[in-house]
Parts: sequence; structure tokens; C-alpha cells
Amino acid sequence: MAKDKIRIASGQGFWGDLLTAPLDQVSKGDIDYLMLDYLAEVTMSIMQKQKIKNPSMGYARDLVQVCEEVMPYLMSKNIKLITNGGGVNPEAARDKIFEVARKLGITGLKIGIVTGDNLLGRIDELVEQGHAMENMETGQPIAEVKDKLLSANVYLGAMPIVEALRQGANIVITGRTTDTGLTMAPMIYEFGWSADDWDKLAAGTVAGHINECGAQATGGNFLGDWENIPDMENIGFPIIEAYPDGSFVVTKHEGTGGRVSRETISEQLMYEIGNPAEYITPDCVADFSTINIEDLGNDRVRVYGIKGKPATPFYKVSASYADGYTAFSSLTYSAPDAYKKAQAGNRILRARFEKLGLQFDEIRTEYVGMNACHGPLAQAIEPNEVMMRIGVRSRDYASVERFGKEIAPLILTGPPSVTGFAGGRPKPSDVVAYFPALIKKETVNPTIIVEEV
Repeated sequence: MAKDKIRIASGQGFWGDLLTAPLDQVSKGDIDYLMLDYLAEVTMSIMQKQKIKNPSMGYARDLVQVCEEVMPYLMSKNIKLITNGGGVNPEAARDKIFEVARKLGITGLKIGIVTGDNLLGRIDELVEQGHAMENMETGQPIAEVKDKLLSANVYLGAMPIVEALRQGANIVITGRTTDTGLTMAPMIYEFGWSADDWDKLAAGTVAGHINECGAQATGGNFLGDWENIPDMENIGFPIIEAYPDGSFVVTKHEGTGGRVSRETISEQLMYEIGNPAEYITPDCVADFSTINIEDLGNDRVRVYGIKGKPATPFYKVSASYADGYTAFSSLTYSAPDAYKKAQAGNRILRARFEKLGLQFDEIRTEYVGMNACHGPLAQAIEPNEVMMRIGVRSRDYASVERFGKEIAPLILTGPPSVTGFAGGRPKPSDVVAYFPALIKKETVNPTIIVEEV
């Protein structure tokens, strides 16, 4: 029998988010689901590098600690956990969490994993089959960078998670799933929504978009009346109180800090939005221009009336590849004329680079304390100090290495009143270039495996 409402709590908005949030969400009030979002585009390449070095790695290691803390609550309160923290190795994440369950003496725990998103080992085969997978921004076919690829994952949607829930999973661990799918899947599962009920799927997508960034929806990183957001040190993470008709209320646990208001929710809704009428996911196309928002007071905001359109026949491929080296360094100049000194230091460095014949694809300088945030829009001021931070990117390792050796000499061969030297002779690190593409859905076969400890 379908429930009349469910509560889906956000516990992480990215890998490295507030570690106390998941435990707060399961212990400070009633919820039915805990959603943990760990992945970003660059995260997949980092995890892939970790897996290459150690085949037992490649997932969000914080997930294991979180599960140890929340698992007793999951079992005693019948809370299900859904996460994309499996990264490029959901199997290893599952095995580690099973170890935690055995350590805690927990039995009857079912963990489902979703795989099939990782295309890295299939790229040659797919290219041979005629799948160009052209870069969505440049049109470059993936074949031209395939030998340098670090990761290649499709964004799967909510449906594989729904299937794992149908098979009785208490915890579902995925690889590259859409952030929105982590919240939408429980709504589809509990309310029995069909895979082509576009309006309801769009509502689930919007709910997921609000939930995906954690406390950014409850007053964190809020650009409005940020000084009056209460009790930020104890900020509560968002909870989606969802209903079968697709409407939902955004709230948080009573007694926690932060704020849920029309303004905080509206600001989160605008996060990472292109065309608001076409927010494309594997499950549907949500029309954000149809969203209605009603502030109910007491940290409760109702969202309703959302319309959706049919899903596209494609998955988005999020790939990354090694594209050279980078290095960064900085010097700090003090007043008077701190900004002029920093600018002069930059000019001198660049002239020396040119004289040495160093080959850079990009040189970027920012003046922290002056224009690092607003660039050319920054207003002229006379700061007490300015940090000149300069970085270079190049496919020529020797040029990047020599860059690091040119910073320290500027201390005694450039403008005065300089301190705060950082960077030294930086060890260049691989540049990770992003490669977005599309691939037809029929070429990807998600796999769901549910096992019990």
C-alpha cells in the first residue's frame, strides 16, 4: 500500500561536506530515507586514479565512517540510505560497509549496488561501433582523446535505484547517478509513479535539485540576509516531505540552525541552471519555470505545480582526460601601493617567461584582496596588502617546472615590501580536462545486485 507521505533527508552535498550532518539527520527527528551525494565531475577522475593505484579504492572513503555512525539508526528506525558514494568502485564500498555491519553485529542488512555507468573500459569498443561521443561544447570526437582518458561515466537516473529498493535493499550504493535521482528514486518507489508520468518525475527532479547540495538550501552560502541566518554552527540539512501527487514541503529538523524560506529555496533552485524550461535528466525534462513556491512559515516551504516533458533518448557522458600540467605560486605585497607592486611583479615575471621561451597554454594571475573574486568588476581601493597568485598550464613539463624556479628570485629582483612566498618549486600536477558527450541509452546496461550480510 502506497504511503501518504515520505521524508527524504539530505546528509551530504559533496565529498567533504559536514561530517556530523548524516548522524544529525537520522537521530534528531523522523525520516524515511537518508540521501548522501558525494560526486562531482572532477571527483570521478580522482577516484579513478585512486583505483588504478589500489584496486580496492575508488569510492568516497567518508561513506564507511558515516555508515558506522548511522547504521544502528537505519536498522532500528527502518531508514533506507541512498548514495552515489560508490564512485568508480561500488563493489568495494559495499564490501567495506558489510565489514562495518559485521563489526557492529548487525544482520539482515541488504545492500544494493548499481553498476554499468563506467564506460572507461568500453571506449574502444564503442568508438569501433560508430559512437562518436562528440564533445558537447567543441564537437571533438572522443576518439581523439581516448588514449588520455582518466574517467568516462554516464549519468544514470533514478530507475536502477528504484529496482534495488524493490529488491529489498536497505542501502543503495551507485556510481555516477544524477544528483537528483538520489531523492527522486524513493518517491517513485513509495508512490508507484510510472516511468512516463512526466509531471511527477519533474517534481521529483526539482525535489532532488533542492536536496542535492545539503545546507545550501537551508541558509548555507546564502546571498540574501545571510547575517541573520540563525545558529549557523548547528545548521540543519534539508528534508523533503514528499506527497503522492508530486507536491512536497522542504523543511529541516526542529531545533536545528539555519533557515528554510522562500528565499533560501529559490536561490538553491537557480543553482547550476541553464535553460530553466528544460532541465534535462535521464528520467525526464523538468520545466523549472512552472515551479510554485509557498512559504508556510516555521521553516516549511511548499513546492508544487511542476510540469515535465518526455525524457531524451540519450545519456550524458561525463569524461575526463589528462591534458598537461599546472603549477601555482604566490607572493604578498604590502602597502603603500600594494596593488601597483603586485601588478609590477606580474609584468616582470611574464617578461622573464617570454625571454626564457617558456611554453604555456595559459597564464593566469589574480590579485587576492583586490579582484580575485570579481575580476574586472572590482572597484578600485587601496588595500593594506595584495596577494599576487599566479598559475600556469602547459603540456610542456619543462616549462612548468621552470616556472616554479622563477618565483623566489622575484623577492630580491622585483618590487619591494614583499612577503608570504608560497609555492616554492611546485610539483606539477596533471591537468584534468572535462569532456561532456552524449550516448544513446540502449548502449548502456545498468546492473543491480542486492546482497545480504
